[in-house]
Amino acid sequence: MKYDLTVIGSGPGGYVAAIRAAQLGMKTAIIERYNKLGGTCLNVGCIPSKALLDSSEHYHNAREKFETHGIELQNLKVNMPQMIKRKNEVVDQTVSGLNFLMKKNKIDVFHGHGAFVDAHKISIAKEDGSKEEIETDKVIIATGSKPIMPENFNYDKQRVITSTEALNIDAVPKSMVIVGGGVIGLELGSVFARLGTEVEVVEFLDRIIPTMDGDCSKELMRALKKIGMKFHLRHAVTNVKINKKSVTVTVQKRDAKEDFTINAEYCLVSIGRRPYTANLGLDKAGVEVDEKGRILVNDKLQTNVGHIYAIGDVIRGAMLAHKAEEEGVFVAEVIDGQKPHIDYNLIPGVVYTWPEVAGVGKTEEQLKEEGIPYKSGKFPFKALGRARASMDTEGMIKVLSHKETDEILGVHMVGPRTADIIAEAVALMEFRASAEDAARMSHAHPTYTEAFKEAALAATGDRAIHM
Repeated sequence: MKYDLTVIGSGPGGYVAAIRAAQLGMKTAIIERYNKLGGTCLNVGCIPSKALLDSSEHYHNAREKFETHGIELQNLKVNMPQMIKRKNEVVDQTVSGLNFLMKKNKIDVFHGHGAFVDAHKISIAKEDGSKEEIETDKVIIATGSKPIMPENFNYDKQRVITSTEALNIDAVPKSMVIVGGGVIGLELGSVFARLGTEVEVVEFLDRIIPTMDGDCSKELMRALKKIGMKFHLRHAVTNVKINKKSVTVTVQKRDAKEDFTINAEYCLVSIGRRPYTANLGLDKAGVEVDEKGRILVNDKLQTNVGHIYAIGDVIRGAMLAHKAEEEGVFVAEVIDGQKPHIDYNLIPGVVYTWPEVAGVGKTEEQLKEEGIPYKSGKFPFKALGRARASMDTEGMIKVLSHKETDEILGVHMVGPRTADIIAEAVALMEFRASAEDAARMSHAHPTYTEAFKEAALAATGDRAIHM
């Protein structure tokens, strides 16, 4: 068979690229190594983790807040198997929707491990041992990433686990050590902490979510401590020993020789992800990678082999599903001869804990480092009527604008539904709005988005009304 375009990998970047290419009239194929479409995000990442995050938040609210709301319950308990069952149903529904979209757009789906035979031929090794070969004019590599796992951590998928195994724990653990204070570790850590697990986080750097604004790190850690999570900042894990029904984690302070051990039922390792580019036959196609295994691309996301492109976690930049989606559309349109554009500065980052964390643009630390003159305006959710009504008063919104032009340079939020509110900031920044523009927009009352308006007012000259 011969195709105009073949996409290797069916995660958010891959399947979106395939759909956009089909919309543009290309005969398109997509190759997925596993028997389900959707990649890490739909199957063992974004979607299932959000299902568990919501379930655990419902339980936490029932236990901690319902009585204040005038709702009394008896014999409240966690049914973990049902929680996992619901999560699996959400995943299955999402994957089924993806199967429908492939059929609707007349995209041929191949299940099996895809690898280059040469620059235009791809071999697909199937589960039953058979192989199939296809030819293609263009290729998009969208094979995603895998968790980083040091050898001395003794990863066994039973006691030492990644996010993949954590999503299927069918009984609430008594204790868990999380190695890494980034997005994945904190999201899953908050799930289990809300269900009653004693959670300890070991982070090598001096703050959690280190790539986000410093104020967001402080606000989130304060909130997570309230649900019982403990933090060991500036510490490293040097060894993980597996026992029969537990693990012993050896922890050392970053700048000292003393160490100590933590015993827990599970050790969840979430210290980052690496691009999945092994065994793709890239050498046979002549595609170059860097020292980290990332595929090298130009500003059109084109590899050194002109008709082969790469997107998502296999190239430079943040490993975000929505970044990969934007890149998928971008490449399909480039191949079609269009001139699309991506502003990487305006791709938001989100942590789906509760309170949620979201940010876009420059952080305050980056502005200081780059010597850009700026103004800062903050507004706390505790001063917001809507937040008090829902008992979601933790967190704040911060607006950073240029000191001279007032253009919004960055917006950073911790609070209720900030994962949704951040889109307002992205839209305004896309059109290079000023803090004054945001401050003069009418926001419905009472809503959480009023906190953004108030922060923008504060950034224009300490003009916040309700603070």
